[in-house]
Amino acid sequence: MNKAKMNKIKLFISIAIPLFAGFLGSIFTNTSVSTWYQTLSVPSLNPPGWVFGPVWTVLYILMGTALYRVWRKKEMGLDIFWAVWFFFAQLFFNIAWSLLFFGMENPMLALWGIGILWIFIFFNVVAFFKVDKKSAWLMLPYLAWTSFAAYLNYAIFVLN
Repeated sequence: MNKAKMNKIKLFISIAIPLFAGFLGSIFTNTSVSTWYQTLSVPSLNPPGWVFGPVWTVLYILMGTALYRVWRKKEMGLDIFWAVWFFFAQLFFNIAWSLLFFGMENPMLALWGIGILWIFIFFNVVAFFKVDKKSAWLMLPYLAWTSFAAYLNYAIFVLN
């Protein structure tokens, strides 16, 4: 297989991985977003529901592109190992947050979960920066959105 075709396959897989994680998280979200979530008091900065799907889709594509840029590096040293490890760890906590907040309908537990998620995203950005600076930059919107989501989670916990 030629290099160009292999790179296209790597790009597809890299983007498919976070999109699949988003799909798994949506399993927990979809069941309670139109029921339990509608009963909650939310902060005034809470965006309308239609915003979340497009934002998360763009973020997952950016995350996948960042992963691809790291994956295509020729040398597979410890820096790349940790970059990829933190990537998959933060994806796990991304899915876990959806389970905690929407699946278990527990904003307090989810607040702890999103704190852990934020830490893993931060270390993922740092690890990506060591391997490929553009990959780190591609992850920053995700870190920013997760910071905003943490604010929303906290506000919902306090208001309810």
